Amino acid sequence: ATDELAALRAAAADAAGSGVPGAAVAADTQATEPTQFIGRQRNGSALNPDISATGDIRFIGSRRGDHLQGDAHEFEVALQSTLDPYSSAKVIMTFSNEEVGIEEGYLYYTGLPGRIRADIGQIRQQVGDLNRWHLHALPESEYPLVYQRYLGEEGLAGAGLSLYTALPISLFHGTHEVWLQGTTAESDPLYGTGRHGTLLGRVQNFWQLSRSTFGQVGFTALGGNADSLRGRVLGLDLRLSWRPPNEGTRRNATLRAEGYRFHGVDQGTSATTTRYGMFADLPFQATRRWIFGTRYDYVEAPRGTLVSEWQLSPTITWWQSEFVYLRLEGQHRHQSNARDDDRLLLQVVFAMGPHKHETY
Repeated sequence: ATDELAALRAAAADAAGSGVPGAAVAADTQATEPTQFIGRQRNGSALNPDISATGDIRFIGSRRGDHLQGDAHEFEVALQSTLDPYSSAKVIMTFSNEEVGIEEGYLYYTGLPGRIRADIGQIRQQVGDLNRWHLHALPESEYPLVYQRYLGEEGLAGAGLSLYTALPISLFHGTHEVWLQGTTAESDPLYGTGRHGTLLGRVQNFWQLSRSTFGQVGFTALGGNADSLRGRVLGLDLRLSWRPPNEGTRRNATLRAEGYRFHGVDQGTSATTTRYGMFADLPFQATRRWIFGTRYDYVEAPRGTLVSEWQLSPTITWWQSEFVYLRLEGQHRHQSNARDDDRLLLQVVFAMGPHKHETY
């Protein structure tokens, strides 16, 4: 036999003729050369992190100020990688008309004793349900007004340590999670200028109410002291989600409501203020591509003279694909010390790479 197929047939015939099943085949498969071991070390390509990018482009029409403007609002580049069997890392950079900065950059460990996850670095902090989300993943174009007024224009982020665990107990068949975070954060409403130590604690409770309905209740407390200002924030958030198992990617709705109490003290003048704010939103996915929603905001100014404002923001979002969506959003804002403003916003968001429109 001169080819492999004929050789296999001859070996099978010899084995059958010898009366010892597989004898010839076994002889034919004996190693004729020393065993060679092949290393599976990470090659040059595997050493590169996953790279993602998102873009947020806006066109805005307004009754006040510039009546029509275009804005390359924000571009985001994300690098993420599993470093070793113990830890992973993410670095997320933002580029906008106003600044270039680090949205997040942290090392995180999972599977620590006590089922603890530890994040070390620059993180968006676990306030309510939406502060952890990046801007391009929000159900509306901006963070709620109560986040902007009590935490900062882009929510609260800081550099430090975050510890998370799921509690080993279950009340009423629920899941209960705890976050403890200590960071140095920059927040004009809380501290004025500069970065200052901030402690945050959060308890989040989750229940599956039926095959298609889920409920969540969370409590957040945070605060810190600056040289002349002291700020404390308490929050309660509720979320009710409806997502039929057989229509999860085509039809769902989420009712989200959060309320906050801001307590500030000017340690130089001993002036004390206690203010309140809230928001409620309801995005409803009617089909695979179309989402309709609205959000109502109400907030009181954290310091100084009492100024209140409210805003109503209806939205229509069309998902061209999982990588691109377009959103048309109206905004009607009322402030107690200024005339009303109406805006119409067209938002175009695209994403490439594994990060995409990441929610938490």
